[in-house]
Amino acid sequence: MSSQLDKIVELQRRKELSLLGGGEKRIEAQHAKGKKTARERIALLLDPDSFEEFDCFVHHRCTNFGMEKKHFDGDGVVSGRGSINGRIVYVYAQDFTVNGGSLSKTMSEKICKVMDLAMKTGAPVIGLNDSGGARIQEGIDALAGYGEIFERNILASGVVPQISAIMGPCAGGAVYSPALTDFIFMVEGTSNMFLTGPAVVKSQTGEDVDQESLGGAAVHSQKSGVAQFAYPDEESLLEAIKKLLSFLPSNNMEKAPVKESSDSAVRLCPKLDSIIPESENKAYDMYQVINELVDEGDFFEIHKDFAQNIIVGFAHMGGESVGIVANKPAYMSGTLDINASRKAARFVRFCDAFNIPLLTLVDVPGFLPGTQQEYGAVISNGAKLLYAYGEATVPKITLTIRKAYGGAYIVMSSKHLRSDINYAWPSANIAVMGAKGAVGILKDITEEEYDSLFCNPYKAAERGYIEDVIQPSESRFRIIRALKSMKNKSQGLPAKKHDNLPL
Repeated sequence: MSSQLDKIVELQRRKELSLLGGGEKRIEAQHAKGKKTARERIALLLDPDSFEEFDCFVHHRCTNFGMEKKHFDGDGVVSGRGSINGRIVYVYAQDFTVNGGSLSKTMSEKICKVMDLAMKTGAPVIGLNDSGGARIQEGIDALAGYGEIFERNILASGVVPQISAIMGPCAGGAVYSPALTDFIFMVEGTSNMFLTGPAVVKSQTGEDVDQESLGGAAVHSQKSGVAQFAYPDEESLLEAIKKLLSFLPSNNMEKAPVKESSDSAVRLCPKLDSIIPESENKAYDMYQVINELVDEGDFFEIHKDFAQNIIVGFAHMGGESVGIVANKPAYMSGTLDINASRKAARFVRFCDAFNIPLLTLVDVPGFLPGTQQEYGAVISNGAKLLYAYGEATVPKITLTIRKAYGGAYIVMSSKHLRSDINYAWPSANIAVMGAKGAVGILKDITEEEYDSLFCNPYKAAERGYIEDVIQPSESRFRIIRALKSMKNKSQGLPAKKHDNLPL
């Protein structure tokens, strides 16, 4: 009969074996591709010695195609709990060294377990994806496993932050779990996402395309907008996840952590008094405006390379986390189009779900005209942003910097969509359209007359649609003061099962 010491030795042996995943040779093959193992990624992501692994001895239950002879402890995913900067998170990392990271029913059960625990305890969940897709040998059981993960993604949406990192392949049904989460990170050159791979595309459409061109990081961070972030290596990606979390609460019942800052809340921004060009058609750098306003010039941009006519991201102001949405006059003159509307709407809804106040910086000449936009449903896509702002109940502060024309004026967090505090600079032009277009329609008025009537902020101020016209250099402390005044804001929505967002 084994002694207690013998049993402890056996436990240690089995634990050490489980750490090897698919074995040394497959670990070497993973490294040869420039990829880290699941455990190495978790070690980089979490605080030192904070990871507690769950289910490291789990084996699959498949007996088809000789699978009963192929067992690895953990069955292709490392899952558990740890902390990032002292805050609890739940994490799972698919292990490509075990059956190519393919999803079995038992792997899905491990993933679902950490997602359930994240929901019960109100903590973010982070998935590190590196998988060849469903384990074909398991048939419908693998598909059932995906479905159960998807359902948990849906139920967790708006309750706890969900973050996906694509660290290798992510194909077929596997892509839907990341797509249901709040943020997707990708690694340039080594990760890809697509529903059907190059071979299927070739056989069905005759189109020749490689994996990178079909679903690489550049494709999804710049063209499709599926991914919010692309980084050159795994280390920088994992560091970015940590920074993102620093702006977010752990769940929808909390507020984001306050960050200590030496940047004075009453600091003036004299550079802003001269940033607007004399010509209304000349661009300026909206990033300079943002950097002047936020604590220590630290702005964490989301979706930087997609729909660049609008800027979204997180910062701190007076130590408090804030979500920023800003038109970008240096790109497409800051016009709103299909992609910009989708990008900003999703960001606004995320901030509203997680109690993060919104600051909107407006310089928008309108919606992009043309058949491509109309055929692509710019109406319903523009309505997504309109809907997101109108539905949001977090504190909403709006600063109109220059142009705010037509329907785009309304959409960009106007007073008419329940924005709480609306300011404008003296350079603001708030009207149905610019002077040149208006004169072409009205005929009996000059541009100068139209300018004096409408192309200024004072008509809106007369109507109470903006609270004040402010000096640009005072913008930072006025916004921080407004945010503090709205800290205890309470605003509800009509009773309903759920809304019907114009998808």
